[in-house]
Amino acid sequence: MPATNKQIVQAYVDAFNHGDLDALVALFAPDALVHGVLGSGGLEVVRPVWGELITCFAINLEIEDLVAEDDRVVARYVERGRSSASFRGGPVTRQPYAVPAMEWFELRDGLIRQRWGARDMAAQFRQMGLPVPG
Repeated sequence: MPATNKQIVQAYVDAFNHGDLDALVALFAPDALVHGVLGSGGLEVVRPVWGELITCFAINLEIEDLVAEDDRVVARYVERGRSSASFRGGPVTRQPYAVPAMEWFELRDGLIRQRWGARDMAAQFRQMGLPVPG
């Protein structure tokens, strides 16, 4: 039985929470586009960014709402993490953060075709005692 679109997004969250970049990328179509607060691009652009975020902030996404209609899924999370490694040359504070985050997925044929993400990165950095990227 093929996975539902909600199950694919849940697998995305699980892969992200486990830092499994190979499993994460496997959920996306080869020509997928990912749009986020640090920019947009194909998998070759976003995979290193995801790796950096996972390493530097030990991110954990907790799904609060997951809504699906046709080929779209919207997820609302609480994103938690901490400053655990230097992000782009900045200091490491070991301070935690928790912010709301949302992602919108467009899927087709069992793969994510596009993903848009939004989170309050300024609040995230302030909670960790880091300078807000500008």
